[in-house]
Amino acid sequence: MLICIYRMHISYTYGMRILLTEGAGLTSRQVATRLDHLGHDVSAAVSDPVCLARFTRHVRTLHRVPDFGPAPLVWFDRVLDVAARSHIDVIFPTQEQVTVLSHQLPRLLQAGLVTAVPPFASLERVQDKLSALRTLARLDVPQPRTVVVQDPSEAAGWNSFPAYVKVPVGTGSAGVRRVTGTAGLAEAVRHFIAAGARTDGGVLVQEALTGTFVMAQCIFDTGSLVAFHANERVQEGANGSAAAKTSVDAPGLRADLGRLGQALDWHGALSVDAIVVDARAYVIDVNPRLVEPGNALAAGTDMVSALLAVAMGTPAVASPPPRAGVRTHQFLMALLGAAQHTGRRRSVLAEIVARLRRRGVYAHSTEELLPWKGDRRTVILPVAAALATLIRPSMWRTFTEGAVAGYALTAQGWRQLRDVAPLPEPATGSA
Repeated sequence: MLICIYRMHISYTYGMRILLTEGAGLTSRQVATRLDHLGHDVSAAVSDPVCLARFTRHVRTLHRVPDFGPAPLVWFDRVLDVAARSHIDVIFPTQEQVTVLSHQLPRLLQAGLVTAVPPFASLERVQDKLSALRTLARLDVPQPRTVVVQDPSEAAGWNSFPAYVKVPVGTGSAGVRRVTGTAGLAEAVRHFIAAGARTDGGVLVQEALTGTFVMAQCIFDTGSLVAFHANERVQEGANGSAAAKTSVDAPGLRADLGRLGQALDWHGALSVDAIVVDARAYVIDVNPRLVEPGNALAAGTDMVSALLAVAMGTPAVASPPPRAGVRTHQFLMALLGAAQHTGRRRSVLAEIVARLRRRGVYAHSTEELLPWKGDRRTVILPVAAALATLIRPSMWRTFTEGAVAGYALTAQGWRQLRDVAPLPEPATGSA
């Protein structure tokens, strides 16, 4: 059990030096705010210093590291060096760096660091979409109808549109296509196969369900569910992000994910996206990490503290069900989404007016990404984005391009980790 080897070295819980594994993502920005409020010294490993983490007082130091995606082992070596020089106590995974932290966990522990990551064998069962498909099927967790193909001819009999075509390893913006007919389906399959998807097991074709888009986050302590939260995506932002959310009850999804975590002996964070149809949740994506904990915190569930407790090996008490109906928003993503989806200055202006007047999704809602009180540096980004997109809506790309490249695991990087045997786990109870 990995939980035993986490109970070491650090017995205090406040004022720790915590290194976030990246600083460009929405999750890392939200985590930084919470950790700073808890009294910790927060820094971030970044490949691009012009990122979200730069525009906040909640992150004190940015440490330059190589891009993670194509060379995770090189990234890990650099992070270990940064952690040693900066006297870091905790490595807090906020993106897909959880993969290499799990793969190289013995080295991390030997360096006197702690983290919360699942066993690598468990992570392999859900990290790529093909493995996740099979794992969820074995556990009877509901999913949309899905087929795996190696060639466009194998998809010729598919007749349910719209549909999503997905590669096993890839981000939503680069590894997923929505198609509305057979011609588009064949072209998407050809494109992904040519890009190397056959090497990773093929291409997934998945039915597009009509229902409520729900995001759920869990924290597990060696297979035991200690924190759960679910929220509905009320408004889509740039690149499919959730610009506005409302917390929801999802007892069925909680039960399914509890079974999943128990079966995998999961340790750390696990998140999913699901479509709820007639009160039944169908899982469409699995992320072995924490995803945007701001709405959970507003609804009464502190996912960041729960994950930190798991990393420290301190007792984690199962959290009560969150309050339903709690509304939060991410104005920056809503603003960029208005520019992306419409390409019109009028839509951008309407989003700004709605935010200033607290109308629509902003009524009775709190900002979860860039809360500005006590952190005026945060205002720079939304103001700059507003001015840029009012002048030229296509400028939304300036604020989104390049962020994913710094932290997303590529197919090449995932192959590297799977081709190199993970280091053997230390003996149970060792330091």
